[in-house]
Amino acid sequence: MRDGIRLRVVNPNTTRAMTDLIGRSARVVAGPGVTVEAVQPTTGPASIESHYEEALAAVGVLEQVRVGEVDGVDAYVVACFGDPGLDAARELAHGPVVGIAEAAFHAATLVARRFSVVTSLGRTVGRAHELLDRYGFAGACAGVHACEIPVLQIEAPGALDRVTAACRAAVEADDVDALVLGCAGMAGYTGRISDAVGVPVVDGVTAATTFAAALVRAGLRTSERSEYARPPTKAVPGLLQDFAVGPAGLTAVATG
Repeated sequence: MRDGIRLRVVNPNTTRAMTDLIGRSARVVAGPGVTVEAVQPTTGPASIESHYEEALAAVGVLEQVRVGEVDGVDAYVVACFGDPGLDAARELAHGPVVGIAEAAFHAATLVARRFSVVTSLGRTVGRAHELLDRYGFAGACAGVHACEIPVLQIEAPGALDRVTAACRAAVEADDVDALVLGCAGMAGYTGRISDAVGVPVVDGVTAATTFAAALVRAGLRTSERSEYARPPTKAVPGLLQDFAVGPAGLTAVATG
């Protein structure tokens, strides 16, 4: 491994203010020798609050992974709680790719027996349960609660108070020992909410950043033996033709 780690944190939506927030949160915990690049797709939804938007965002994640592979990035974080495009990104990247929901669930179980999730809108609760089941953490999660704040209003005046109130209610209702914040936009709230409700509060951006850097330091990467092997070579006609994977790997990347 060369000196230093290049970590690309991909905000799957196209809102620059959220990308900047995510980048700041990642840099706080990245540690010495880690360069954090906070990026976003060139096209896609301004926020991700539906299955439709998540599908569109997955293409943007792959766009940024393709660029990162050409640029020599060592690891990636997918910074949306739905983990859009995570499996596909692992097929493309040579280094590890960590989703913030998966990382947050892991981190919560390292500091508490049971946890609850507080997310943005009620319509995203089902996706959180889906990921808990898939990643094997359903038994450790006592509940998923929505604060009913749209993603793009997470930093609006009064939002912190509403998120904190939802977190306090979740701790009391579920009798849990830790909380997971279910939105990358909440990344800057952990310390203040933890102080207010008295339990560890896990943010997926910082958890995923820490895990991704640790995997690189440990010399670990995604296995290419079976499911995460490179995608098969085939034509991809139409709008996504630039995403075709050839025998030598990814096609040339347009970064403009």
